[in-house]
Amino acid sequence: MSLTSKRAGGGPKRAAGVSKRAAGVLHRSPRLRLSLLLAAPLTWLVVAYLGSLAVLFLSALWTTDPFTSDIVRTWTLDNFKALFTTGVYRQVALRSVGVALGVTALCIVIAFPIAFYTARVAKPRWRPLLVVAILTPLWASYLVKAYAWRVMLAQGGLLDWLLKPFGLDAPGYGLVATVLVLTYLWLPYMILPIHAGLERVPDSMLDASADLGARPWRTFRTVLFPLVLPSVAAGSVFTFSLSLGDYIAVQIVGGKTQLIGNLVYANITLDLPLAAALGTVPVVVIVLYLLAVRRTGALSSL
Repeated sequence: MSLTSKRAGGGPKRAAGVSKRAAGVLHRSPRLRLSLLLAAPLTWLVVAYLGSLAVLFLSALWTTDPFTSDIVRTWTLDNFKALFTTGVYRQVALRSVGVALGVTALCIVIAFPIAFYTARVAKPRWRPLLVVAILTPLWASYLVKAYAWRVMLAQGGLLDWLLKPFGLDAPGYGLVATVLVLTYLWLPYMILPIHAGLERVPDSMLDASADLGARPWRTFRTVLFPLVLPSVAAGSVFTFSLSLGDYIAVQIVGGKTQLIGNLVYANITLDLPLAAALGTVPVVVIVLYLLAVRRTGALSSL
């Protein structure tokens, strides 16, 4: 056998030996295996997500030239001072938090009976179809749904036609319309976690409560709701954060209503550092909200 053929035959054997040694090292080192598995997503998280947040906070510390509107990269806290000292910014921030809390509360009230029916009342063979029906609105375009609500909320629209016999008028465009549209948009994100939480509740606990003489409302208040509370809190993370950062729905149906997302969008081209400072408000509020719901075990239900 020639020297060339020996080298050619030794190449695959050498590669196989290296692969076996690498597999052995990974088998003996679970931490190394986990590190290699998470390296790519963690790198993307640090560079794309945390990096963009760092740029956001750094940009908020800059200012703009009052004459040319060019960005001046000098460190200052003037933008953050303006958030606390300017009344309109405080009002918009509080209004945005109030809208997010209102949407979350409405989603809980509407989602719980729907999820209870799909998880505990409906026949098992129908439950997957009901879950698909709940997910179906998510397949439609955001803008299509928002503009459909704009048509329904308009004077002479569908809601106006339905409420006329009762002597009522459609809410029109404004804060109420914004809350209604956001509730409709994010409702599936509340139904699904509650549905999953209700499915995990053992039937024996509800039967034991009934055997001990508890009425349905007391069973719900003392047994069912505490068990599903982490799932409710998990759903609220989605509805609260999505409502707090939304700016498109309020532009379509909000009329003259201003939320924090609208101010950020309006100042991006006029005053980028101020827009960045305004953008830190939802980030800080959501972090505080996550710390609050963490005590309920909601983060483990996400």
